[in-house]
Amino acid sequence: MPAPSDDPCGTAESRARLSAGSGNLCAVTNDKNEPIEAVLFDWGGTLAPWHTIDLLGVWRSVATVIDRDRADELAAALLAAEDEVWIRSRDEHRSGTLEEVCAMAEVVMTPEALVEYERLWHPHTELDPEAPATLEGLRARGLRIGVLSNTIWSRQRHESIFARDGILELLDGAVYSSEIAWTKPHEEAFLAAMRAAGASDPARCVFVGDRLFDDVWGAQNVGMRAVHIPHSAITASQLGHTEGVPDATVHNLSDLLDVVDGWMKES
Repeated sequence: MPAPSDDPCGTAESRARLSAGSGNLCAVTNDKNEPIEAVLFDWGGTLAPWHTIDLLGVWRSVATVIDRDRADELAAALLAAEDEVWIRSRDEHRSGTLEEVCAMAEVVMTPEALVEYERLWHPHTELDPEAPATLEGLRARGLRIGVLSNTIWSRQRHESIFARDGILELLDGAVYSSEIAWTKPHEEAFLAAMRAAGASDPARCVFVGDRLFDDVWGAQNVGMRAVHIPHSAITASQLGHTEGVPDATVHNLSDLLDVVDGWMKES
């Protein structure tokens, strides 16, 4: 076997670097026979159903509150800044925040504008109706539950959503990329979420998400099992990569319980 320095796929760090490159990715293979201790979830497209959103329309409504006469100009600047942050996340796996988006666009988000922003996003944040019962089922099995979301929103914003929909108390921990340096699929994002949920061994964790590269490949790259929920209408250009072969695929969150039960019996 080559030494790690001779093998471009020899370390998790080098695999993470390759993930931001031209597509020359290493296959991920893990021995998955450890007992499961924790199940970690993506948020948008997984715990919350996927929605196609008119982002320019959202920003124009927000910009109208800030300065009606310059609404089109401000909306275009805000959208361009948000696109830049998400392209950076896609290509470099570096995080960003809503405050950074506004600063890049040279726009001051007023309290009234923030209320409008959150009002417009509200219907797109509501949880999958099966989410509470699924999380309760996992807790009943003695498993820890965590969340890892690529997001520009604050912890406070996400926790208010989870509290509104009745699952905040079911979570053992959560990591929002707006609070750390990295986004999925960077290994440090997954390890941070694992630790936040109270787990210490990736081989004992399952990650559930809607994106084959960010969620499935990223989780497997650190040694986790990965479950794919293929509901999101995401273009190849948005993804950057489409690599990732899940350990299981479910079309409903409730089906996850049967998958986990099967793995628990095998352990």
